[in-house]
Amino acid sequence: MNGIKWNFLILAIVAAFSIIGAGFSLGAGSILGMMICLIVLIAVMGYGFATKKKFKESGKL
Repeated sequence: MNGIKWNFLILAIVAAFSIIGAGFSLGAGSILGMMICLIVLIAVMGYGFATKKKFKESGKL
């Protein structure tokens, strides 16, 4: 193991908070808040997977 990849850790934390925010928004009955959290989740996950693919192709992962 080469060490912690801080950018991936931060992306994972943001994605987890987005899921938590979607749950809170759903519980509070805020459809707008839930949709915003889900859009953020999709964006963060997409960026994370794209970054991981680039790292694998360049041999840094």
